[in-house]
Amino acid sequence: MQQETPKPHKRRVRYKGKYPKKFEEKYKELNPEKYQDTVEHVIRKGNTPAGMHISIMVKEILDFLKIQPGETGFDATLGYGGHTKAMMECLHGEGHMYATDVDPEESAKTKKRLEEQGFGERILTIKLQNFCTIDEIAKEAGGFDFILADLGVSSMQIDNPKRGFSFRADGPLDLRLNQQKGISAAERLDQISREELAGMLYENSDEPYCEEIAKAITDEIRKGNRIDSTTKLRTVIENTLDFLPEKEKKDTIRKTCQRVFQALRIDVNQEFEVLYEFMEKLPDALKPGGRVAILTFHSGEDKLVKKALKAGYKAGIYSDYAKDVIRPSMQECAQNGRARSTKMRWAVKAE
Repeated sequence: MQQETPKPHKRRVRYKGKYPKKFEEKYKELNPEKYQDTVEHVIRKGNTPAGMHISIMVKEILDFLKIQPGETGFDATLGYGGHTKAMMECLHGEGHMYATDVDPEESAKTKKRLEEQGFGERILTIKLQNFCTIDEIAKEAGGFDFILADLGVSSMQIDNPKRGFSFRADGPLDLRLNQQKGISAAERLDQISREELAGMLYENSDEPYCEEIAKAITDEIRKGNRIDSTTKLRTVIENTLDFLPEKEKKDTIRKTCQRVFQALRIDVNQEFEVLYEFMEKLPDALKPGGRVAILTFHSGEDKLVKKALKAGYKAGIYSDYAKDVIRPSMQECAQNGRARSTKMRWAVKAE
């Protein structure tokens, strides 16, 4: 009787735990109180610990704002609260800070964290609303002596796959700062035309392959294949740029992914419209002699801010403004890679 040929043994992949770890379980630094040594190790390597955000250009901001006890300030983008805390420390318990954030999930965590550090409602008022409502808040506060607007997306949002901000991890293609409002990036792509998408990619991120990528995305959706995950969008970009020479393909795909995700994020959150409204309302929110510092992270933002401050200076609204941008130090960029694209501009309200 002929023996059966034994079937080849399939090697089983074993995990240390029962299942692959989720984002919340994977990183020890999500519990900084328990794993402070891990947090410090990650920072020393020049990375941002998961679930945290390293505030950029704190020294340069404080050097310019020259915050005095008793003053009233406004942080337009609360985020992880690092800038807010640094500014409140300058008040020495006298005066008040106002801060806004549209992200209900992260702002609740930050409010709790700051309260535990001694910065409660007596010195800090947090409002869950867009910073373009600065006119309403300034009316309540009686105007501001100093204002900071950090226009970057917080690392906590970028790192969390559930938010869809990064092409490096699989997750829903969402990209909304507030997931309870508006439509996701996936829904936006469902209804956009090829021409509109190409224009968006060019205007929001100067994407050189905007036409090719817009065609590939809209063709895919027309076939009935929704692009509803970060991985699907990255795959479309990779396939579209497959014609590139091997030596430059990997780097170009990475940069293109960054630009495409940025363009979609700006669009679904209406970031340019919000910033334009904020810059229009800014002068009236400042007290005479009030100072404002603004951190931008891409050319579109920087051009808009520069144009508004220059126009305000020429009109006599500002007594001085930054003719040149201030950049983070080489040391800071080495310690925090996300600081490299930062530009700081400032202005002083006329007396």
